[in-house]
Amino acid sequence: MKLTSFLRGSRELESRIEGHRAALFRAARAWSHDRALADDLAQETLARALAHAGQLRDPERLRSWLFGILANCWRDHLRALRPGVDFETVEDECFCADPTPDEAYGRREIVVQVRAAVARLSVGQRQVLTLVDLEEFSYGEVASILGIPIGTVMSRLCRARLALRDLLLRADAPPGDAPAVPRLRSAK
Repeated sequence: MKLTSFLRGSRELESRIEGHRAALFRAARAWSHDRALADDLAQETLARALAHAGQLRDPERLRSWLFGILANCWRDHLRALRPGVDFETVEDECFCADPTPDEAYGRREIVVQVRAAVARLSVGQRQVLTLVDLEEFSYGEVASILGIPIGTVMSRLCRARLALRDLLLRADAPPGDAPAVPRLRSAK
């Protein structure tokens, strides 16, 4: 699809951009852990996208372009909170069918544990984890969205998954019991 024909139908463009609101909100909520802030970030992303629609060079990359704008909105928010601090160093539920009350409680408990564990990850790890594992972006797309090298995406994702696994194993272990997590040996 040619960019000029894509931009000509501004209502179509608005509709396509608006169609990504839920995914933008999910990612922003995973990054910020604040529903109101996530809504503000998603709204700001949509406003910036509509204001700068002419900068979209490839209409097929609309989704990753929007997530790049969201990442910039998130960075701007963090910078406003902590001027002079590098944000990299700062530390919905979807149920199908009608679960039984026990199943619903169990699912809520899992969601609470996973959210708490994800909240303990660094900002960079949370961003990469949500973009790759929840939003299903490729490593290259995540690198482009966040403006970091692909190797950094891969290492952050690996560290995030290992940390998440460790946190969830600890949360699931009975009090006083340390889960048996194999330790890596260092090679010289």
